[in-house]
Amino acid sequence: MTHLITDHLGRKMQIPTPPKRIISICPAITETLFALGLENEIVGRTKYCIFPKGIVENVPIVGGTKEVNLEKIRALQPDLILAEKEENTEGIVRALEKIAPVFVMEVQSIQNAYRFIQTLGELTNKEQAAEMLITSCKSSFASIQHKQYRKAAYVIWRKPYMVVGGTTYINDVLLKLGFHNPFEKEDSRYPAVTKEELANATLDVLLLASEPFPFQEKHVAEFQAFLPNTKIILVDGEMFWYGSKMITSGPYLENLIKNI
Repeated sequence: MTHLITDHLGRKMQIPTPPKRIISICPAITETLFALGLENEIVGRTKYCIFPKGIVENVPIVGGTKEVNLEKIRALQPDLILAEKEENTEGIVRALEKIAPVFVMEVQSIQNAYRFIQTLGELTNKEQAAEMLITSCKSSFASIQHKQYRKAAYVIWRKPYMVVGGTTYINDVLLKLGFHNPFEKEDSRYPAVTKEELANATLDVLLLASEPFPFQEKHVAEFQAFLPNTKIILVDGEMFWYGSKMITSGPYLENLIKNI
């Protein structure tokens, strides 16, 4: 049995009710599917889908988020493929549509993250589990209280330096933490910036993420050299993921803001 559904990009498709063989090509989707109790339905994942540890390793890898093995995916005979607009490319989605329905999520804010969980529940007949997960995530984030707004940038890449821009989940989290991101109005969601642009932004705080580029203690001095009046902090990039990770990230983010 199938039913007609519309994904977050407005694309209509027929999907089975409920799907029995799901491939996820986005880490946050994979982790959240497990949180909803769908370990028996997940038949494929990317090499970046590393959570939940100790369980996800049993699921076959079908490639990365930007490049997949079409033959391997075809052999797994999925009846639903789950993707995310930012994580995956339009080319991948179009290629995978020839194999199975591809539902594309879009997450650009904390509110979108709750919709994301709700949608996964609706797609898989796990509505009750999804509502419980959303309640837990909201509870986790409810305790985050900021004292004042400060200017901050969140750096995700080196050579070139790339920061978080607007219309992103991370930017919304920064706002929740009481930060104003001077790069949120840039054309790109993840704009490349120069040393001069970072310096001219007169940042109070600079957050260096552990992923996708693995910033470490040795990089702090590199930024401090041209940002002498900015507090530079290494942060766990995984704590800025949406989905079921929000349950554990709430306390982490609360502690982060208390110590700045």
